[in-house]
Amino acid sequence: MITDAAAVGIGAVFGALTRYQIGKTAGAKIASDPQKYSHLSGWHTTGINIIGSFALGVVGGAEASSQSSTTATNAPNTPKSPTNTAQVPSVWKRHLQNTLTISPRGKLMLGVGFCGSFTTFSTYSLDVVAMIGRNELLKACSYVAANNCGGIMAAAAGFAMVRKIRAF
Repeated sequence: MITDAAAVGIGAVFGALTRYQIGKTAGAKIASDPQKYSHLSGWHTTGINIIGSFALGVVGGAEASSQSSTTATNAPNTPKSPTNTAQVPSVWKRHLQNTLTISPRGKLMLGVGFCGSFTTFSTYSLDVVAMIGRNELLKACSYVAANNCGGIMAAAAGFAMVRKIRAF
């Protein structure tokens, strides 16, 4: 229990620091030329949320190492379809399958810790409220759509990518 909490905490520290640095860099870029970049204010949060959603999809799509280590190494080397025979040698297939496993504690550290603190629903919510307060309704609606649809699509893409690689 304590080691799980420590894993989440370590991941959270790195996720928060990464988000902070991206926000600081984006803010500095916007401040360097407000005439040119002021319309981008807040949109870095959308990028963070979409990237974080993709990363969480990858973590969610990877199998826990305790469940898949035996199935991946003992899997037959026969391809699923005749087109895979010449494309990827079975050694590489086993390597890819084995590298796409994450321990349960690693999933906690990367998923709950890093991705949880890297992505930010509260900042996103505050940005929407501020846009509405400035009567930027079209921008607020676009922002909501980009965060929600983009995040869901990115999570699905990350999850599907891992599953597709594992299915080689």
